[in-house]
Amino acid sequence: MDTVITLTLNGEMVSARADQTLLDIIREQKISLPTLCHMDGLSERGGCRLCAVEVQGAPRPMAACVTPVSEGMVVRTHTPELEAYRRMVLELLLAERNHICAICVTNGHCELQWAAAQAGVTSVRYAYLHPDLPMDASHGRFVLDHNRCILCTRCVRVCDEVEGAHTWDLAGRGIQARVITDLSRPWGASPSCTSCGKCVQVCPTGALFAKGATVAEMTKEHDFVSWIIRGRTKREWVW
Repeated sequence: MDTVITLTLNGEMVSARADQTLLDIIREQKISLPTLCHMDGLSERGGCRLCAVEVQGAPRPMAACVTPVSEGMVVRTHTPELEAYRRMVLELLLAERNHICAICVTNGHCELQWAAAQAGVTSVRYAYLHPDLPMDASHGRFVLDHNRCILCTRCVRVCDEVEGAHTWDLAGRGIQARVITDLSRPWGASPSCTSCGKCVQVCPTGALFAKGATVAEMTKEHDFVSWIIRGRTKREWVW
């Protein structure tokens, strides 16, 4: 039998299973919390920090997606300090690379754009870095634009955990970090890529898109990840 624990969430007592994370419980309680690196069906990274919450007794905000629940926790999700923190994170993401929405293939369908709008980000207080980053259009079907990548690693995780190819990985540290294919080969020269397109569909921005897509045309479908995981777990495709 699953162990049931009790915690306080925004002043209300709620129950949870011991194997759940704070994000699981927050979503179960229908509380809206922004995320970018999280995706149902993939392992958690805790990298974007947008789901940060205040836990009584903790010295700093904690990422809800990678924080397991524990008995007696007191958690707050929407304090003025947390809202200011999330706006800062979004502004830093927008300033780090060249997120110019007006000419992006995912304009109107971008998760970073949505999160910024919901958080009330109308301007960026930090200096734009505008790094001169390349695009990789060597693949026959898809394009990688490093200028719009936020290093959420969804592409890395879906390729490894769902497709099983592990074509994608990270290289470099800090501001020099990049997603790469096969030890930094051009994507089109990758011997491990299956051209399945899962990485493109899970990307939250316009960093990965289909060739031929123009401004605001690229929409992405995320539900397939949960569908695949559910089918494998329940062995629905075993004959």
